[in-house]
Amino acid sequence: MRIRATVAAVTGALALSALAVPAAQAAGGGSHDPVDTLKALRAATSGRTTFTGAAPTETGTPYALDAKFGNVRINKGKPIVAGVSNKVTVPVTFTVTHGAGVDLTADDTELDLLVYRGRYSAPANILVGDDYPACVNTSATVATCKSTLDIYPGEELENADATSWKALGFIVDWNGQDPFDDDADLSKVGYTEQDALAATKLQRFSRLTVNAAPEPVKKGRTITVTGKLSRANWDTGKYAGYSTQAVKLQFRKKGSTTYSTVKTVKTSTTGALKTTVKASVDGYYRYSFAGTSTTPAVSAAGDFVDVK
Repeated sequence: MRIRATVAAVTGALALSALAVPAAQAAGGGSHDPVDTLKALRAATSGRTTFTGAAPTETGTPYALDAKFGNVRINKGKPIVAGVSNKVTVPVTFTVTHGAGVDLTADDTELDLLVYRGRYSAPANILVGDDYPACVNTSATVATCKSTLDIYPGEELENADATSWKALGFIVDWNGQDPFDDDADLSKVGYTEQDALAATKLQRFSRLTVNAAPEPVKKGRTITVTGKLSRANWDTGKYAGYSTQAVKLQFRKKGSTTYSTVKTVKTSTTGALKTTVKASVDGYYRYSFAGTSTTPAVSAAGDFVDVK
């Protein structure tokens, strides 16, 4: 397992870990902080890093590495949904097409793919995997790679993170240069970085409950159906009601497999739901929420009502 990037919100900006080039490691193992690598290499190629404003101390400018990311797919194209505490691990796959002289499996080659939100020059947040991508050469110039994004909601997320994220990949060929040497000749270091390789969406896990009462009930009498729609609040680390959201009350007759919408109800300011219907036949009542851009769809398990 590698060292993860330490990212914390400070007066609307990010406080990233100190600028330092980590030890080079081969793809598929080792420990490093990819944010540090990005900062250091951006500093070397531009003369000043956009993350911290620090100037590089090493000499020379890295050359453009002949390598290109492609076919990036995050979580199989589905949104990433996170609760308030449990670690979330999602799969990432991609390919790398490179020149014949580039060896992705070399001990001094570093490769990674991460996601960020906000501006490329100053991300609002960054998410990485616990381990390096594992790549397999399918030809002399093409490799297929697998990795994960490992998300710790209680440590890394705030409610503003429920939005779209972009994927960024980079490869560094250190070519025998010592990353810790202030006198390293960076002109011998190959470097490539690609932005906006793919997009993914992060959503706040949702919960929905239902209770239909009384049960049993006489035919024609009134049934009161209550429930609550809540979702993860990453700012507080708890679940909170999702207010003023349209939720469908649905009914499935006993012996049927299909739910039909009875009416649409809006949640209260605390996420509570309450409405009434007339009892007609035995069956199951449930609430169903279609979801929003920040919150996934969810349906409650049906609550059976015995009509006498």
